[in-house]
Amino acid sequence: MLRDLVATGELAAVGGTAFAVTPTLREAYASGNDDELGEVAMAEAARASLRLLAAERDVAGGPQQSADEDTALTAHRAPTYRRAVIAADVTRARLRPDLDDAVVRLAGSIDYQQIASVHVDLVDAEPQIAKAIEVVDAADLGDTDAEFVLGDAEDHQLAWYAAQELPFLLDLL
Repeated sequence: MLRDLVATGELAAVGGTAFAVTPTLREAYASGNDDELGEVAMAEAARASLRLLAAERDVAGGPQQSADEDTALTAHRAPTYRRAVIAADVTRARLRPDLDDAVVRLAGSIDYQQIASVHVDLVDAEPQIAKAIEVVDAADLGDTDAEFVLGDAEDHQLAWYAAQELPFLLDLL
């Protein structure tokens, strides 16, 4: 998705789903300023990023390709298991309290100019992220062992990058 964003200049969030500091999120916390609540929304977005990685892995594991095609694809781009969250300035987001306190639905795609920053895991997080994508659904359903594995991944802080650094970051991945 990040590569498509750089190539096309816009990003369509899956299902239009995004995360923000909403009135419902504010009500859910007895205290906390906008920065602290922003961190809560960022954590929710990072967990959603795990779900996207899991879905991408499932699709890649779909119909088998020939050995030559597999080798060419693997040589081109091996899986990168890092969470990524884009912080953007958007308007006209609709609240989705039926999903969670921080969930919103975007009215359309996000233009590159709207991006304030990009947050991505560093390479040392990849082993824990790879394990977490295996169990994210089980954790969502209340499996305490799976939640522990997710906690190991979520202990890694996402690195901050300016929007204009994204093309260079992708070249390094």
